[in-house]
Amino acid sequence: MLNMNMENHRIKFKLKEVMEDRNMSKNKVCVLTGLRFETVQGYYKGNISRVDLYVLSLLCECLNCQVGDILEYKKPEDEKESQKN
Repeated sequence: MLNMNMENHRIKFKLKEVMEDRNMSKNKVCVLTGLRFETVQGYYKGNISRVDLYVLSLLCECLNCQVGDILEYKKPEDEKESQKN
């Protein structure tokens, strides 16, 4: 059985990096998507526990990117390797 809790989740949010690459502020993303600031902030900081596909689609459309640009899955083996280095 998988041991998944918020402290060791393996999904990394990369919205911050994507927005910085495109020189987009959180406020501008809110205006362009119609999303609440708190929603964008949650994805930006990775402070959410459930992903909303509608929100992801709005972010991808606004930032002209793919879901994989915003979310990344880290395999347990990858985590162990990064801890060794």
